[in-house]
Amino acid sequence: MIGLFMVVFNVQAQIPGAKAVLLKKAAAGGKIDVLIDNKLFASFLFAGQQEKPFLYPLKTASGVTVTRSFPLEKRAGERVDHPHHVGLWLNYESVNGLDFWNNSYAIPAERKSKYGWIRNVRVEAVKSGKQQGGLSYAANWEKQDGTVVLKEKTELIFSGNAHMRFIERRTTLRADKDTVFFKDVKDGMIGLRVRTELEMPLDKKEDFTTAGGDLVKASSREMGANGTYLTSEGLKGAAVWGTRANWCVLSAQVEQKKVAVAIIDHPKNPGYPTYWHARDYGLFAANPLGQSVFSKGSIHLNLKLAPGSSITFRYLVVLSEKETLDKDKLDKLAVDFSVR
Repeated sequence: MIGLFMVVFNVQAQIPGAKAVLLKKAAAGGKIDVLIDNKLFASFLFAGQQEKPFLYPLKTASGVTVTRSFPLEKRAGERVDHPHHVGLWLNYESVNGLDFWNNSYAIPAERKSKYGWIRNVRVEAVKSGKQQGGLSYAANWEKQDGTVVLKEKTELIFSGNAHMRFIERRTTLRADKDTVFFKDVKDGMIGLRVRTELEMPLDKKEDFTTAGGDLVKASSREMGANGTYLTSEGLKGAAVWGTRANWCVLSAQVEQKKVAVAIIDHPKNPGYPTYWHARDYGLFAANPLGQSVFSKGSIHLNLKLAPGSSITFRYLVVLSEKETLDKDKLDKLAVDFSVR
């Protein structure tokens, strides 16, 4: 595991103007902060009471937060829906009939048996560096009674320069004692929930928080939403959902700055190029496994893993500020990523 982590770590080093990356473990445990150029970029949170490990918050080079604060914190002008949408995460809606995606504190105790946990997270390596830093961890995808369905091994590599931040994620899932079946469903696989400004501007009145924590009926346009999606296939806005592309980028003006967040798929991933589960209300996700849903039944995947077999998912997440993430730049990043 550590050997593979080091290979990935070394391969990703070539970023012009790369800044030093420092990883700091919290004294209380369950948290590792990632600092780039001595500024917080992200925190890896893996405390036992959480339903999954995730990265929260994610910040641009100047410190603009791109992730939604709910349910961990309160920020005025944000939605309080989907409490399972927290930070940047990876899981799936149907694994041997268990719903890992929608599990949260909001699920009543009498229904919890239908939901899976990703827990028993064990951090195996943490490394800071002059051009990049990273961590690797192991975890179990479990039933409520602790029965292990999948064994997870993940490497997270962090890097950045004056205007950009990068997260390279490599996750290997191995079936434990039983065959594991991933049913073709809508919710998966890598997900990011963004703040209001990065949402698409809609006129429908919905619940948003006020500075005092109360709820007010407003539209996302009224709350400052101005985001739009673009894929490698040239599709934009609402047309992106349910289509395939090897990258997708979400851009907006946030705190008077031009901010963009991109997710890049890898050719070795199952179902490449991925389908984009990119919603106007701020869910930005790539789901390569829900093929019958997105193709309206014309394509089926229904991935199966025999006991002891595994599959790997690779993604590159890019945050940019000032430097435009246009098609040419994202195509080049995708080509560079494809050979890693």
